[in-house]
Amino acid sequence: MTMTRLKDPRLVPLVFGPLIGILSVLETNLDDFFGASSAAISVSGIVLGVGVVVATWYPLVGAVVAAACFPVGVVAFDAPGAGGAAMIGLIGAVAWAGWREPPRRSAVALCVAAVSFAGTSVLGGESLWELFFVPAILLPGWYMGLLAQRSGERAVKLAELAAALDAEREANAQTAVAQERTRIAREVHDAVAHSVSVMTLQLGGLRRLLANRPAEQEIVAGLERLGRQTVEEMRGLVGILRERVDGERPTPVPSLARVDELISDVRAAGLVVHLDSPADLPRLPPVLDLTAYRVLQEALTNVLRHAGAAPTAVVIGYTEQALTLEVCNEPGPVARESAGAPAKRGGHGLVGMRERLAMVHGSLHAAPEPDGGFAVRARFPLPRTR
Repeated sequence: MTMTRLKDPRLVPLVFGPLIGILSVLETNLDDFFGASSAAISVSGIVLGVGVVVATWYPLVGAVVAAACFPVGVVAFDAPGAGGAAMIGLIGAVAWAGWREPPRRSAVALCVAAVSFAGTSVLGGESLWELFFVPAILLPGWYMGLLAQRSGERAVKLAELAAALDAEREANAQTAVAQERTRIAREVHDAVAHSVSVMTLQLGGLRRLLANRPAEQEIVAGLERLGRQTVEEMRGLVGILRERVDGERPTPVPSLARVDELISDVRAAGLVVHLDSPADLPRLPPVLDLTAYRVLQEALTNVLRHAGAAPTAVVIGYTEQALTLEVCNEPGPVARESAGAPAKRGGHGLVGMRERLAMVHGSLHAAPEPDGGFAVRARFPLPRTR
């Protein structure tokens, strides 16, 4: 028998019932007070034990059955009175009913037991004192049962309160973490975004001053575009740290997991794109994932800018050693235009791609194709996992 079974409170009447029944039978047979009728009134002891056992599942019914032992002994078998074992058993049955039943139902058990005990005692020839004595000894047992019931209810409420306090403490801890993340995000934004935004505005002013110098103007325009993209990326990354209290979701972080959204955007702009990507692309390191997404985005943007609606193929490959990315477009309306930049001069798009790849120790190959199109092929080495 396990410890959990031993702690089951129903074991109390299951053990107490047979024990008190045996004691009652022994008392009626060994005590000369019961005389010649001792064997016959042993039936009342059996009734008492059965009543206490029944109280295991039905406390009120068990107490009523246990109280019936007195009429059985005194009325049916002409016993001279109630025995001490019967009195102890009835007190236990009333106390058990007081613990397991609601107060009104357990009060019924108390009244039935008191009337049965006191009434049969008077009918058996006892004095009227029994009318006061019996309730006096049953009432404390019933009250102890009520106290045990209230104590159990109080313990349950305290456990619920402790669980609620733990949940509140956990919620407060999460709120504190969210507030700290918001503070960090605000500091990062204030420290970096403002400076980058000012630099971008200054580059815009410089670009307008270089109206007669197209080569330098395009480089400055690329730097201005890169500055705006940097601010957007930083806001997206900072959005992860911020806990929005108004239910607004943070800006999604650019990722190859969202490549379908990127392809849908460029298709909506008029570019015909065929995507070949692994269905089970694993989770990539955040910096590498962001870099690959931006390289793909830049390559597709340059196709739109320099080759118009030229059909384009995007191939994403993955091995344990590296992630590969290939963007190839067919010749556009203007033969000299390509995915990377105009053929006559190098654009900042390719420069930005190479800078991004250099940060992750990758490589970039961008060149015209024999058929007049343009291809951008990038390789991103993956960190070793073992």
